[in-house]
Amino acid sequence: MRTPAVQVRNLRKSYGGRAVVDEVSFDIARGETFALLGPNGAGKSTTVEILEGYRRRDGGEVAVLGVDPAAGGLDWKARLGIVHQTTGQAGLVTVREQLRQFAGFFPNPRDVDEVISAVGLSAQAGTRIGKLSGGQQRRVDVALGIVGRPDLLFLDEPTTGFDPVARREFWELIRTLQTDGATILLTTHYLDEAEQLADRAGVIAAGRLRAIGRLDTLGGPGVRVPIVRWLEAGALREERTDDPLAFATALAQRLGGEPAELEIVRPGLEDVYLNLVAEAAASDLTESHEKEVAR
Repeated sequence: MRTPAVQVRNLRKSYGGRAVVDEVSFDIARGETFALLGPNGAGKSTTVEILEGYRRRDGGEVAVLGVDPAAGGLDWKARLGIVHQTTGQAGLVTVREQLRQFAGFFPNPRDVDEVISAVGLSAQAGTRIGKLSGGQQRRVDVALGIVGRPDLLFLDEPTTGFDPVARREFWELIRTLQTDGATILLTTHYLDEAEQLADRAGVIAAGRLRAIGRLDTLGGPGVRVPIVRWLEAGALREERTDDPLAFATALAQRLGGEPAELEIVRPGLEDVYLNLVAEAAASDLTESHEKEVAR
C-alpha cells in the first residue's frame, strides 16, 4: 500500500496553557480530497498551518509527503500548493505577470495561460490585480496555488467571496485537479462544498477530532436515523425511527387524525455537523465543571 500523503498522530498545540489542538490523529490518502470541518476557533487553521510548516507543534507526529513539516526544506515546499483564507497579492502587477513570476519558483510548473484559463481569468490576464474584484482576486490565489503542479494542495476557505456561479465554476476546476490525481486538504464553512468535493471529512471542535469518515457515514448510523416531529398537547415532540412512515401512521391512529405540524426530517451533513458541534460543546462544558468541582 502507498504511504498516505498526510499522517497525523496525537497532534498537540497549546497557547497560554489552553490546548487548541488536542490529540488529533488522521491520515489523508494520496489522490484523496479530505475536508476538515469545524466552527471558528476549533483548531482547523492551527492544524493546517502545522501541516504546511508555518507553525511548530508541541507534540505528536506529523508526516506530509513523507517529511516532517518542521524540517521541510525548499524541495519539499515546492511540492505543496497553498491557498490561504485571505488574498495577499501585489496590486500593481497584472495577473499574467504575477503567475509568471510565481511559476519561476517551481521546477515543473503548469503553463501560465492554461492556469489563467482554468480559473476563469483569461479576459483579465492583462489587468492589474488591484483592479480586480474580490472574487477575481480569490481566483488569482487559487491560480498561484496550482501553478506549481503541487503533489498536495491546501485550500483554506477557497470560495470565500465567490458568487454562486463562481463557486460552481471553482468546483469544476477542483474536479479537474482530482481527475489528475491531486491530493487536496480543504477547509470550508460551506457544507454543500464539502459534500460536492470531499471523499472524506473530519469534524474538529474545541481542538479535538469528533468524527471522521466518508460524508455519507460521518457521525455514525445513529445520527442519520430519520426524525418525526409533531405538536401534541401544545408541546413540540420528536422521535427517531428507522420507519418514519409507519411511526407517523401509528401516531395518527393514536391521536385520531394527523398531528399538527407533522414533519419527517432525514438528517443530512448539516444536521450531523451541528449535532457533533453541539455535543462537543456540551461535553467540554461538563468536563470543565467537573474540573472546577474537583478543585
